[in-house]
Amino acid sequence: MTLMPDMQKTRDPRNIPINKVGVKDISYPIIVMDKNKTLQHTVARVNMYVDLPHHFKGTHMSRFIEILNHYRENIALDKLEVILQRMKEKLGASRAHLEMEFPYFVEKQAPVSKAKSLMEYTCEFIASLADTFDFILGIRIPVTSLCPCSKELSRYGAHNQRSTITVRVRYREFIWIEDIIELIESCGSSPVYSLLKREDEKFVTEQAFENPKFVEDIVREATQKLMGSDNITWFAVEAENYESIHKHSAYASIERDKASS
Repeated sequence: MTLMPDMQKTRDPRNIPINKVGVKDISYPIIVMDKNKTLQHTVARVNMYVDLPHHFKGTHMSRFIEILNHYRENIALDKLEVILQRMKEKLGASRAHLEMEFPYFVEKQAPVSKAKSLMEYTCEFIASLADTFDFILGIRIPVTSLCPCSKELSRYGAHNQRSTITVRVRYREFIWIEDIIELIESCGSSPVYSLLKREDEKFVTEQAFENPKFVEDIVREATQKLMGSDNITWFAVEAENYESIHKHSAYASIERDKASS
């Protein structure tokens, strides 16, 4: 059998190392435990990278998929460090990175009728391993925001819109996705629900009207709540209001490293 050349291991003369090289946008099943202690089987969009020394021409892209297949029954939060270590070993790298974005479902109860439905949230696992393991949990949380300026100026009502609060956190001890959602959801004018009856619509509409929020208010309130948690060591929070009377969105963001302050 003819020996096939390994082009990736050939030397590159340009003397330029690469920070991240790998594969993106792999659709793959993963397992996430929810606060009810049940397992959610969901499908993530996965990105996998390693660093590449200056003297190698390329990395072996197929090995990323081989690693995923090897852990196919155990791709979960508690296995991320093991997977990253395997990436470093198999690809001869000093740093490995793994990103997963996936839908996560929480049973939510309407405020008045108590009707139950599943609410979808987009979550992220962002993990890396060099000398130490680093992990960031990210969640996108939809809310309603009602404009304080519109309420103040208008004779009738006020304009409101759906908004998205994106929060990413580092923490000391394990924290449930549901707890972050509950913490951040209260920073909008009103929560968003999958199922509302008429009495619920009345309640959330009036709740938003009595609780107007600029996009600046949202990120400041989220910052206050996150700063109040001893478990969270770093966070980045951003809010985007998909304006109902403007063509543009309104946006604000805040980042804090509590560990260094």
